[in-house]
Amino acid sequence: MAQRLLYLVRHGESEDAHTESVDAGLSEIGRQQARCLGGRLRDVPFTAIHHSPVRRAAQTAQLLAGELPGVPVHESELVGDYVPAIPQPGVLHPAYADWFDTLPVAELARGAELAAAAIDRFTAAPETDERELVVTHNFLIGWLVRHCLDAPDWRWIGLNHYNCGLTVIAYRSDRPSSLLSYNDVGHLPSALRGTGMPAHLRI
Repeated sequence: MAQRLLYLVRHGESEDAHTESVDAGLSEIGRQQARCLGGRLRDVPFTAIHHSPVRRAAQTAQLLAGELPGVPVHESELVGDYVPAIPQPGVLHPAYADWFDTLPVAELARGAELAAAAIDRFTAAPETDERELVVTHNFLIGWLVRHCLDAPDWRWIGLNHYNCGLTVIAYRSDRPSSLLSYNDVGHLPSALRGTGMPAHLRI
């Protein structure tokens, strides 16, 4: 039975870590994080690398691709930086509900559309064994983990990920999806860990 292994990576630290603007590239720490992760993944036989169009994710993918010669690299809006779902009224803690109220309706609708397409593209069991590397953003990783665990649609909120943390999900047609690894930063030296996570959640 064929299996898809989906390796999900949050981009390295941004040079504008406070706002993470679209135009911001990687900081020096972010570049080091990506190189460390590339060393860890060097021997994985990937079939493809997919990355967000956002600059910090594209630069992370370029550094990883340098350690993975010959692997095709694709830019995809499906793995971009967007809000993946609009929760039903009444299910969210007020702290999250207030944040959603600040977002444009059109932006939320487009994010939900992209998130549904990402599920269709990346979570189906393949006909042959595949290992795909996706360099993306915090929200989409949370959305795919939520889907893997069959959790409520809103539960991607509050799933936070370190920069260059590694999450791996397995998909097969004959069994439920499996979360094999979550937010793993074992490849990063201690000096490069902790970025991207809210300070009160760091361990």
